[in-house]
Amino acid sequence: MSERVEAGRSGVFGDLVGQDAVVERLRAAVGGADDLLAGGPGEGMTHAWLFTGPPGSGRAESARAFAAALQCPRGGCGACDSCHQVLAGTHADVLYVRPSGLSFGVERTRELVLQAASRPTGGRFRIVLFEDADRATEAASNALLKAVEEPSPRTVWLLCTPTAEDMLVTIRSRCREVTLRTPPTGAVADLLVRRDGVEPGRAAEAARAASGDVERARRLATDPEARERRSEVLGIPARLDGTGACVTAAARLYELAEAEAKTTTSDLDERERNDLKAAFGEGSTGKGVAKAVRGAAGALKDLEERQKRRATRIKRDTYDVALMDLVAFYRDVLAVQLGAAVELSTAGHEGDVQRLARSSAPESTLRRIDAIMLCRERIAANVHPQIAMEAMTAALYQG
Repeated sequence: MSERVEAGRSGVFGDLVGQDAVVERLRAAVGGADDLLAGGPGEGMTHAWLFTGPPGSGRAESARAFAAALQCPRGGCGACDSCHQVLAGTHADVLYVRPSGLSFGVERTRELVLQAASRPTGGRFRIVLFEDADRATEAASNALLKAVEEPSPRTVWLLCTPTAEDMLVTIRSRCREVTLRTPPTGAVADLLVRRDGVEPGRAAEAARAASGDVERARRLATDPEARERRSEVLGIPARLDGTGACVTAAARLYELAEAEAKTTTSDLDERERNDLKAAFGEGSTGKGVAKAVRGAAGALKDLEERQKRRATRIKRDTYDVALMDLVAFYRDVLAVQLGAAVELSTAGHEGDVQRLARSSAPESTLRRIDAIMLCRERIAANVHPQIAMEAMTAALYQG
């Protein structure tokens, strides 16, 4: 057991910062899985898991590390072919599901259930890693429930959602819940220094700005354009000095979010198109190439449709990130107004925070935070983002 624990520390669980209790629980489950495969009761292991936690807590990363450990004969060493394949998303017995659009339909769920029911081809388990499982429609959730109620032997479901309440209560009751927390900023900064070679001061600043979101902290630490976009968002409150400024600020906020979404999607789209063309033999010669190229046209059209749906989802996510940056700004204002001894996340805008804290009351700051949260709700309800942002900036100006 000591060998397995050491493997967990230095292997696939090594980058799960600030989640020590979760890691220990998942290690114990991996030990139970070994016992189960050996014909024992498999104490600590079950067929369905629900990973929950706030944005940036590492739900999907934890589920993927767990999947790798379950497939690894050494409990997640991080060095074997099996671990590398799971972490890279290429393992034949791990099905990776992330809804490309705002919802996940029943037909695709039924196909997934059929795929999950087959026996492992070479791995120890057949694992379904379902990110954003809360995007499943009601009909899709009911189809998923049947698979979770009557699991196939050696099939493991790993569902990821922000909260347990996002899933049907009947699904929740059949899953073992793993609750992650927002990692401490110090732990995130240490990871950026150790894993990504980021300078300690910049790593600490990025970790505070990202409020514990490891992936966003990495992007802010390594991408100057991402830092500049965030800084411009944080500068918006200081520019709200009239109705015209509110309209201009909303338009600019919308542009910044669109630019962030385009940056995120363009790299993904290009890589996927190139991989698909290579898989169909583009650039090759010989018998059968022409037929393969014709087949690639249909597959490319399907890929483009999925990419369009994903672009819509990513845009929604980037609007939300920009709005939460504004929430962070007003949270810092409120902390100054109340004299709270907390670390501020708005480095570079301390002067704006102090000026607004002196010129307004805490009640006004709370109303402004409420206005931002209302904007998030309106966008989620399909109000055009720029219109919702104009109403929000007007409310921020009025206080």
